[in-house]
Amino acid sequence: MTAVAVLDDYQGRAHALADWAALGYDVTLRFFFRAMDEDTLVGILSEFDIVVLMRERTALPRQVIEQLPRLQLVVTTGMVNAAVDRECLRERGITYAGTGGSGSAGPVEIAWSLIFATTKRTVIEDAAIRAGHWQLGFPALLSGKTLGLLGLGRLGSAMVPAARAFGMEVVAWSENLTAARTDEVGVELVTKQALLERSDVLSIHLLLSRRTRGLLGADDFFSMKRSAVLINTSRGPIVEEQALVDALRAGRIAAAGLDVFDVEPLPTGHPFLALENAVLAPHLGYVSEEGMEAMYSDAVEDIAAFLAGEPIRVIE
Repeated sequence: MTAVAVLDDYQGRAHALADWAALGYDVTLRFFFRAMDEDTLVGILSEFDIVVLMRERTALPRQVIEQLPRLQLVVTTGMVNAAVDRECLRERGITYAGTGGSGSAGPVEIAWSLIFATTKRTVIEDAAIRAGHWQLGFPALLSGKTLGLLGLGRLGSAMVPAARAFGMEVVAWSENLTAARTDEVGVELVTKQALLERSDVLSIHLLLSRRTRGLLGADDFFSMKRSAVLINTSRGPIVEEQALVDALRAGRIAAAGLDVFDVEPLPTGHPFLALENAVLAPHLGYVSEEGMEAMYSDAVEDIAAFLAGEPIRVIE
């Protein structure tokens, strides 16, 4: 028998989103719905041959992998997962496979939902109405304002059509961004300082790497408009978390819409939870029924191919 653990199934839906039964009677499946600490994780996964991960929820660092003698295959949704030690898997001869992604629509739609929630004050005003109040503040107009894009890859560029539809100017910066790319997308290339100073909405669309970790810090928030909002649907550590908390508390920026955090799920008592000007989402950017169905179906294909001795979508 081959034992498969499907981790990070927060909504308890994974079993219904793919044809797991197609793997046959020689495969046993167990679905896990909650995050686990490393000791618990090692104790549970030591019984499994195959682990399916949702990018980037549960981490598989070296200290965990080395304690899993039965592990033969790791499948991650997507083809990039910074929470998995690929080198350790390679050293131990463990096959590492990925799946197709969920596309750009979900992350971009979540980013715009957070833009509306922060600039139009929908969360604040909803709570106010329920508490017996009416119109506590002014929503901001997007027309005539500037959307700043920190990153202009597949997701960053997908933000542009909607911004144009709302009458926004769009500027962009990242360390290796070229004029050829901004001309192709039809936005203005600016320096990082100009991006901070001009953006009414600053939206992050970068991969987390050594280069981008902590890219926005305390000094950067002092450079932004007090009326500006920050949107992060990429990765939490791109922004220095305490610096953002301080900026929101002090009113150095007006608000933040966050779908990603340094630690996920967000711990009880986290400072963000007490900030009225922070709109929080539980990393919904790539979460949709259609996307999950596609990714879990690919995971089943990965497992079947591995068991047949012909692995597919192998991540080197």
